Amino acid sequence: MTRTPAAPTTATDAIRLHALTKQYGTGDHAVTALDDVTLAFPRGSFTAVMGPSGSGKSTLLQCAAGLDRPTSGSVRVGGTELTGLSERRLTLLRRERVGFVFQAFNLLPSLTAEQNVALPLRLAGRRPSRSDVREALRQVGLADRARHRPTELSGGQQQRVALARALITRPDVLFGDEPTGALDTRTGREVLDLLRDLVDREGQTVLMVTHDPVAAARADRVVYLVDGRVHGELTGADTDTIATHLTRLETVPCRP
Repeated sequence: MTRTPAAPTTATDAIRLHALTKQYGTGDHAVTALDDVTLAFPRGSFTAVMGPSGSGKSTLLQCAAGLDRPTSGSVRVGGTELTGLSERRLTLLRRERVGFVFQAFNLLPSLTAEQNVALPLRLAGRRPSRSDVREALRQVGLADRARHRPTELSGGQQQRVALARALITRPDVLFGDEPTGALDTRTGREVLDLLRDLVDREGQTVLMVTHDPVAAARADRVVYLVDGRVHGELTGADTDTIATHLTRLETVPCRP
């Protein structure tokens, strides 16, 4: 597996990271979570990010989504440079142009499925269209569960509601942090089918952090991180190949 050269910036990139570095702490106690990472994620693509524990996967996702600011380097979502935005403008961008799906569904228990889906629009000061909310639920196969509260739904159905909530703003990029981690095998497969379908049929861009080779095999591309650095990638690989490479990375020496 060879290291991938830096990709040039193009109009087809949904996300572009250049020389991205993230450190926590200062001086002798500083920890480098990301170290000079340059990656491009094309529009309409499905990318999985994998690596050993502590490799920087979640930090990469958080910086790419504007949830955390890098120490140096740049992040572009579409044509917008994130690193120079004020907190207010960064918040607006997250609300309007990116969607999030996490391992914890993060649904409000007192709200129905349709009310949870409409929440991002309400937080942005927009009046949600009932037809748009129902369409988002239809996309994830829950049109008949609009009035149900989270406690009345299975884990897989709750993750589908979370996915519909992420899609209601028609985001440029959908970020997933272990989106199937809390699901059993069958319901996890159903959620992955939905993500794959969103890419293939709707042209959605998906960037997913996962530890699961089965989930990563549904992506077009798998990017590996080790010790905060890009350590190669695979395209079109099957589950066994992805798992074998991940196992090998466990033995890569940490940087001094």
